Amino acid sequence: MQLRVLGCHGGETPKHRTSSFIVGDSVAIDAGAITSSLSLREQELIRSVLVSHPHMDHVRDLATLADNRCQQGGSTLEIVGIPATIDALRKHFFNDVIWPDFTRIDAKDGPTVRFVEVHANQVTDVDGYEVTPVLVNHTVDTSAFIIRRDGKSIVYGGDTGPTEELWKQINALDDLQALMMEVSFPNDEAGLAWASRHLTPQMLASELDKLTQSDALPIMLYHIKPTFEARVLRELAKVRGRNLQILQLEDEFLL
Repeated sequence: MQLRVLGCHGGETPKHRTSSFIVGDSVAIDAGAITSSLSLREQELIRSVLVSHPHMDHVRDLATLADNRCQQGGSTLEIVGIPATIDALRKHFFNDVIWPDFTRIDAKDGPTVRFVEVHANQVTDVDGYEVTPVLVNHTVDTSAFIIRRDGKSIVYGGDTGPTEELWKQINALDDLQALMMEVSFPNDEAGLAWASRHLTPQMLASELDKLTQSDALPIMLYHIKPTFEARVLRELAKVRGRNLQILQLEDEFLL
């Protein structure tokens, strides 16, 4: 399974882009940096976007991706998420006020955008991948995603504070190749992390104590806030016993 990092930060500067990843060529995970990272041809190859939750740093490039798709006359773009996420996108994003309702504007062979609801702990086929949403602990309804193909799985943890169900699901996997987890704030900002339902390095270490998978499992970290980046990186360097990897823009992995 091929994974490419388009955006992996918890904020934006000229050197930081918000959460967005590509599995293979056709399935994106979150949309913080799709159109700012990909050519028109690469955008056209995307058939589905898994959206973990409707916060702006995870959905904003859905707007420009849909706009480009409509102009290209490309195939319908499927936006995939749990019901609360899809409802928020309908009401507050593609609502003909903030942005056109591209579900009612045709592209090549149907609507430019189609919403696809998926449900917690239920497997759904998304462009040939088995996708299972798992609810996590954020300030709005948010899902992680277990993504499986050809006997291999990866987990995208979404935005979350301390949580439980996700670890039960992860520990039950026998084909896990990599775990993508957020960490946002330094340890002395634990109050802010808790209020916003994010993790600090210390909180992450406590969460990883719930993990029974091999210590060699790659744990790919993203969502560090640019303001606190240096401090978070220093604190992560002190977390022992796990194979932590800090994701960088344009990283590519074959898992």
